Amino acid sequence: MYNKGMKNQKLKEKKVLEYMGVLQEEQTGGYSVWVPSLPGCASQGETLEEAMKNIKEAIELYLKSTKEEPWEDEKFKKQFVVPIQVHA
Repeated sequence: MYNKGMKNQKLKEKKVLEYMGVLQEEQTGGYSVWVPSLPGCASQGETLEEAMKNIKEAIELYLKSTKEEPWEDEKFKKQFVVPIQVHA
């Protein structure tokens, strides 16, 4: 039997996780996106919106399929993408 109260309880128990994603515009069109803290978790899309939707789905699937808990060390998850110039 379906219990609406149980569904609400399950929603309250879920964590909201945040990951840093790297977006890259491709020369041939579209965007690639990956999550450095989740090895192998990557996706793409023709638009930024599609790429963001796809990477959210990829993260959810990654978390369901992994036996590890990659969110254990939430205190040290800040990553930065910065331009670096070198003389070549």
